[in-house]
Amino acid sequence: MVTRFKSSRKKRGHVSCGHGRIGRHRKHPGGRGNAGVKHHHRILFDRFHPGYLGKVGMRRFHLKKSQVWCPNINLDMLHTLLTEE
Repeated sequence: MVTRFKSSRKKRGHVSCGHGRIGRHRKHPGGRGNAGVKHHHRILFDRFHPGYLGKVGMRRFHLKKSQVWCPNINLDMLHTLLTEE
C-alpha cells in the first residue's frame, strides 16, 4: 500500500493516534502467548477451552506400553488372515 493512503496519515497531529490517552497503546498489555492462563485470563480459558487446566487420571512412573499392548481381532474376519495352506 502506498504511504499516502495509510490510515496513519489522517492521524498525524493528533496526540494518541486513536488509541486513547488513558488506556494507552502498549506492546503486550496482557502478556505474551498464554501468559495469565491461571490468573487474569482464566475466565476466558474456562469459557472457550474447558478442561485445559487441571489433571486427569493416575500417574504411572515407569510406564511400559509394551506390557499392556493387546490388539483386537474381529472373529468374523479371522478367515481373511489365514492362508490357503
